[in-house]
This record gives sequence, structure tokens and C-alpha cells, in this order.
Amino acid sequence: MMKRNTILTALSVAIVAVIFASCSKMNKEEIIQKNEIEVADSLMTPEALWAMGRIGGYDVSPDGKHIAYNVAYYSVEQNKSHHIIYVMDADGQNQKQLTTSEKSETDVAWLDDSHLSFISEGEVWKMDIDGSGRKQLSKTDGGVEGYIFSPDKSKVILIKSIPFHDIIKEQPKDLPKSTGRVITDLMYRHWDHYVESIPHPFIAEVTKNGIGEAKDMLEGYPYECPMEPFGGTEQLAWSPDSKFIAFTCRCKTGVDYSISTDSDIYLYDVESGDMSKTKNLCKKGGEFGVVPDGGFVGSPDNICNPSKTLKNQYINTGLKDYNVGYDQNPKFSPDGRYVAWLSMERDGYESDRNRLCVYDLKENTKTYVTESFDSNVDDFCWADNETLYFIGVWHATENMYKTNLKGEVVQLTNDWHDFGSLKMLTDGQIIAERHDYMNAADLYLVTPNTEEPAKTTVEQITFENKHIFDKLKRGSVKQRWVKTTDGKDMLYWIILPPDFDETKKYPTLLFCEGGPQSPVSQFWSYRWNFMIMASNGYVIIAPNRHGLPGFGSEWCEEISGDWTGQCMDDYLTAIDDAAQNLPYVDKDRLGAVGASFGGFSVYYLAGHHDKRFKCFIAHDGAFNLESMYTDTEEVWFSNWEYEDAYWNKDLSANARKTYANSPHRFVDKWDTPILCIHGEKDYRINANQGFGAFNAARLKGIPAELLLFPDENHWVLKPQNGILWQRTFFNWLDRWLK
Repeated sequence: MMKRNTILTALSVAIVAVIFASCSKMNKEEIIQKNEIEVADSLMTPEALWAMGRIGGYDVSPDGKHIAYNVAYYSVEQNKSHHIIYVMDADGQNQKQLTTSEKSETDVAWLDDSHLSFISEGEVWKMDIDGSGRKQLSKTDGGVEGYIFSPDKSKVILIKSIPFHDIIKEQPKDLPKSTGRVITDLMYRHWDHYVESIPHPFIAEVTKNGIGEAKDMLEGYPYECPMEPFGGTEQLAWSPDSKFIAFTCRCKTGVDYSISTDSDIYLYDVESGDMSKTKNLCKKGGEFGVVPDGGFVGSPDNICNPSKTLKNQYINTGLKDYNVGYDQNPKFSPDGRYVAWLSMERDGYESDRNRLCVYDLKENTKTYVTESFDSNVDDFCWADNETLYFIGVWHATENMYKTNLKGEVVQLTNDWHDFGSLKMLTDGQIIAERHDYMNAADLYLVTPNTEEPAKTTVEQITFENKHIFDKLKRGSVKQRWVKTTDGKDMLYWIILPPDFDETKKYPTLLFCEGGPQSPVSQFWSYRWNFMIMASNGYVIIAPNRHGLPGFGSEWCEEISGDWTGQCMDDYLTAIDDAAQNLPYVDKDRLGAVGASFGGFSVYYLAGHHDKRFKCFIAHDGAFNLESMYTDTEEVWFSNWEYEDAYWNKDLSANARKTYANSPHRFVDKWDTPILCIHGEKDYRINANQGFGAFNAARLKGIPAELLLFPDENHWVLKPQNGILWQRTFFNWLDRWLK
């Protein structure tokens, strides 16, 4: 282990140190050549993962001839990242590094065919296509978090945060060193921060001198746009004629916000600048700032109860085609007649199926054009005025599809890969990001063949980490189908180590997915990375259990209200099938690992595994569901999944089962070593859940460790913390399984 832990450390630090230093004009090839080293053992390590460049946002020039994109590099030594901009021809040729600053440069976009814009230190800049002619365009307080220029380049949307004290009161001016917070309502914390500011879109004129003074588009309104915690500029869009802005907003605060996923798409008239003229495209007659809810109609039967699921309340049962779930990420058709967006049907259900909704601005009608695709649409783009391309998961892979305004869906790719995003070129081709279990994200050129989809071609055009992957041995991936205990067919992935020998027996890990409704598709992760697990000599069994998208809505939705039923049987079915039928799986050296709902699954299995497993690892998992109900900030999640607050006297059958089967109630049956991991800034699943599980294990006399990150949220984002995570993870597994 110690020998492999040094792999590529020198390369990682050297590359990023050069980029961070004043000699950062050195191009990538020179950096790699200067720091070339041999890779011991040819196996993936934590240091190799953190040495990799991570492709971020990208954009296509108006003429379709060039692509600009961001790459993030990480310095383990300095414990931070640095973002660089590259430009290349649309076929991947003539790549050029444009970064010349020690400062990170992000959010690259094209102003025209020969000029680019980007963000540096919270301001918008421009430069020529060769990186010269740099000029600062915005002059704010350095708080620009995102931007979108209008198509005619006469205006720009700037995303900035404004102070927000509707829920956390402003500190008294005479107590500047006070750290206390007076809180008056829910949603005072979100994801990893206290909500004392919210993002708003500002509109500014663009002149030859730069960006002028910006006006808050939502001035006076206490609503987020984009929506936190993950929303960005994809939640707003300019019309092709630059006269309108379609934007996403959830017009709710406090308790109303905490129990509802109801966001809408609004159409803002830029010329008038009058929010009273803003049109709600989701709800007929809906004004901005006034969202119909459970009490909209006024009947005694439709008063919303915030401590119960919205599934059976009036907002979902009484309002038909009212777009009461998440609606977000609008995009105009090229001719401006249509606006398409991602739409969920039901309020309070954050994992509802994402449909593709198209609004006809001429006829004022909505059409759902992916109804025949019984899974999520994850990203999309317009091909022309009547055709859209989209990506979605089916049978554990994220492939590309097309649809038209009639809703006729055709699959274009069918590979064991995941597409992550896509943008159109001008000649009918698509630029897409793609990755899989053995390959980090790169950009690909897709040439759709809509007449013969099997002839669609996919060509890799960036090779960001080739210099690292060429030195590494890779494992292999298989699929296996097995019957579940309810007679259904379940797919699980098998990931095998490099230099796999089928005559040997290997320690094996059951991977428990989070979400609970996130696909076990061909993802690439810099933490839950199957390639590094396999490189450490483990076979991984990754089931697509009940509750995951890609196998139809019925399969996906069976988990809500039943966290400890069929899905737990599916985990055991998969690992038992592997142990009994795959001769290389050592049934005496099995471990179970997972994060979030996967961490909950591990805590539950620890009391129900009948000595199958020799060790467990749970990251950011829920341990005590009664505590979790009031700990989490987004109450809609607990309401939908549990159906009731635990104090309700009229608990539904599912709620009674959920609380009765909370993992903390079965600690008396725990008998297996467990590693608990948690971030103290995780406000989705609070750290007390990890404390409780670890303390319980030690009080039971069970070998246990707690890896606690005071400065991390639901994820682990800092380089040195990431490496500590990996080392602790494998040291624990090796201790009990090797």
C-alpha cells in the first residue's frame, strides 16, 4: 500500500505547481514532458486520481468551428484547485492553452467567432481566440457567480448574491463580533451553508467600454434564481431575438420552501423590465411571486399539512397539468417559437421522472415529448425547430436519444458509457461529455444518424488524462442479470481487478447506491471510483436494485415508503448470487460499502446480514430516521420518503414501517467492524447520524472508526481530505478482508 500511495504524487504536485506559478504560460505538453515519471505497479491510486485534469464547462463558437472548455487541476500540496481555459478546433485538432494567469479562469463562453468571455476573481473578462487582448468587462464588487450574454451581445445577465435576512435576522450593528444567529423559520441552512444571502439575476447593458451598471431583475423579491444549492446559469435562457428571458424560480420561503419542490418557468420582458408583465409558462394566469399551493382553490379539503407527504394532498391530487413539481433549465428553439424545459409532475417528489416539456409561445400550449421514454431526461439541446436531442438512463447506461414535437423518441447510441451533457454544432453534429467506470470525462464528437441510429458515430476529441491512463492497468466490466425475490429481473455490474485471474478468489465489495433514486450507471467518481477499488484487488458487485431509474417508473418508485423492504432484499440477492455463482468471489471475504442512502443501507444491513459481511463502510448515511426527519433542511424529501412526521398519531402504514425499521433500532444485532465517515457541514444528513452510529458500535464493543471532516459537506471536495478518505477506506477494507 505505501509504495502505491506514492504513485504520481510528484507528477500531480509538479504539474499544478507549474500552472500555479508565474511560468504558467508553459503549455500542457511541455508540463507533462518536464514532469514525466514512471508509474510503479501501473495501478490506480488516490494520488493518480487527484493528478487528473477534470473537464468542466464547454462552449461551441457561433460558426461551429471551435470549442472552448475549462479544465480544473488540483494541487495536493497546496490543497486547492486551478481552472484553465483551452480552445481547439471542433474536431479536436489544434488544442491551445489560453490561461496566462495564476488566477483561476472559469465559465468560458463565446462572444463571437473570434472572442471569448470568462470569469476571473468574480468579474467578467474577454479575450481574443488566441488568448491575447484581455480586457475586464464588468466592474462590480467581484461577486459575479455566472453570466449569460444576450444573442445580440447588447445585454448580459450577471448572477450575484444579495443579502437575505428574512429568516436569519441581521446582526445588531453594535455587536460586530457576535457569532449568534436569530432564526425565525425553516430553510435557514441549505446543503452546506447558512442562508444569509441568495442568488439573483442582474441585467446590464454592454457597450464598447464594457458592462454597465446592473439592475436586479428580481429586486424586492425574496426568491432564489438560480435555485440553490446546485442551480447555475442553465436555469436561465435568452430568446434568440434578445427580447425575453426564460428563467427558473421557486416563489417560496421558509416552511413553504422546505416542503415543496414546485418551481416554475417564467418569461420576462426585457424591454419593459416590468415584473408584473412576467408570464408563468407552467401555470395559467400565474403571477410572479404568487404560486398556487394546497390552499389555492379555497376548499377545506386542500389545506396543506406540512408534516405529511404531499403525495395525497390537494396540490397533487386536485391540480391537473399544473406543473407543481420541479420545472427548470429552459432553452429556446432556434426560431424562438418554443421553450423546452425539464419538468417533474408532482410536488414534493425530488426524484420524480424528469420529462421534456415544450411550450408553444404562439399557441400557448404545452406538450410533453418524452412520454414514451419511461425514465429521466438529464440534459437536452435543440437540433432544429422541431427536433431535440437528449440524454437519459436506461438499463444502467446514460445514452443519447432524439425526439420531435410529436413525442416520437429514437435511441441514437447504445454503449456501456454515460453521456453527461451535450451541445449542438452548426452542421448537425453534437459535442458531448462522456465517461465510464474506467475512463474519466472527455469531450466527444457525435454524428447522429437519425435514419439508421446504429450508424451514429462517436469520436473522442479530448484526451485530457491520456498521459496518466497510458501508464495504468485497467480492470474490466461485466453485466449479470438475476431474479429478485419478487420475481423481477435485476441487472448488476461486476467490476474486475486489473490482471484478473478467474482461477483466484478475490475479496468482494457490495456497492450500495445513494439517492435513493440515483442510477448505478457508468459513472466516473473521484471518490467512489470503481477503477481504484478494482486496482486495490477487489471485485465490486454494483446492483441496480429496486428504486433506481432506467428500468421503468414502477421499478423506480417502489422504494418510496419502503426503504428496508425489496431494495434490501435486492442487495442480498445480488451478493448471494455473486458468492454462489461467480467462482472468483470469495464468500468469506465480503464487505458492504455506500454513501448517503447507501450509507443508510450499510447501517441497516449491519443488523440484518446474517454474518455475510466481514466489514462495513458507511459515508454520510442516515442512522436514526426519527432524528433525520427534523435534522434535514429539505423537509419535502423526508415527507415523500417516510410519508409522515414521526409524531403524527395517524401514521400511514409505510411511515410506521419506516420508523420501526430505522437502523438504530437494530444495533443489538450489530456484530461486524464498521467505518463511519461524515462531514460536519453536511446539512442534508447531519453529522449526528454518523456520531450516533459510531458511538453505538463502540458501546457495543464492535471494532469501529469514525472519519470526520469538519470542513466538508455531503461530499469530500478538498484534495488532501480526498486522499485521506481513500487511504482510510482501503486501510479499513484491507484490515478485515485481506
